[in-house]
Amino acid sequence: MSLMMTDEVFKQLRDFIYEKSGIFIPDNKKYFIENRLGRRVQEKSLKGYEDYLYIIKYGSDKNELVKLFDLITTNETFFFREPQQFEVFCGELLSRISTENSKMGRRDIKVWSAASSTGEEPYTIAMVLQEKNGISGFRKEIFASDLSESVLSSAKAGVYGSYSIRNVPETYLRKYFSNSNQQYALSPAIKSMVKFMRVNLIEERDVRAIRGMDVVFCRNVLIYFDEKAKQKVVSQLYDALRPGGYLFIGTSESLHNVTRAFRPMVINKVIIYQKG
Repeated sequence: MSLMMTDEVFKQLRDFIYEKSGIFIPDNKKYFIENRLGRRVQEKSLKGYEDYLYIIKYGSDKNELVKLFDLITTNETFFFREPQQFEVFCGELLSRISTENSKMGRRDIKVWSAASSTGEEPYTIAMVLQEKNGISGFRKEIFASDLSESVLSSAKAGVYGSYSIRNVPETYLRKYFSNSNQQYALSPAIKSMVKFMRVNLIEERDVRAIRGMDVVFCRNVLIYFDEKAKQKVVSQLYDALRPGGYLFIGTSESLHNVTRAFRPMVINKVIIYQKG
């Protein structure tokens, strides 16, 4: 059965998704929404997309909204993605942070992976922190959040296929993973370092729970937002950081036209944004 979505229903669905998540879907992605939601419409034995729109707008089942976010978000990720950023993070940046925090009498290092997907990014951060010399006396707190419940469940399980682990250095692989039929289970010690939570980045009440971060990773996420939503999200990330804290975004992303609140700095050709 092939379902067709009218332009009017597409527009209403797109506006609803934008209002609830800040994710903007352009006109040329109507086919994407049709594909992603078509199976769900059939699973629920609905006549068409109009009925589905009615359910998510007026229905009492809040889980359907969670399901909608699961269907429309893309979660392509892997360990040690954009490795130059991790080199800078575990090198000069962590040294700076530990020195600054010591001066202020703080003995903790707090990092937030703001779009953690299936967990590869926050677990990479955890392994890097575990391996870093000179910070053994610091309490390490890693917060990881995503909009999608299904990817958070997958992240908490901590089991990955060969695609996800292809960039993991051999020493890390031996130390922190156990391999069974090409399924790589992460060690409980690393899993226990990360606290997962569901956070919608444009919802102020969600982000308000996260404060005093030394570093925020929010990589390859801003591309899904329009300018207005980007500004709101970046403002929320700013508030989550301690004074002088650091923000990583994707290497193909820029805050150039989004905000002037952060000071760009370059370490080993990697751009990092520092809170003023």
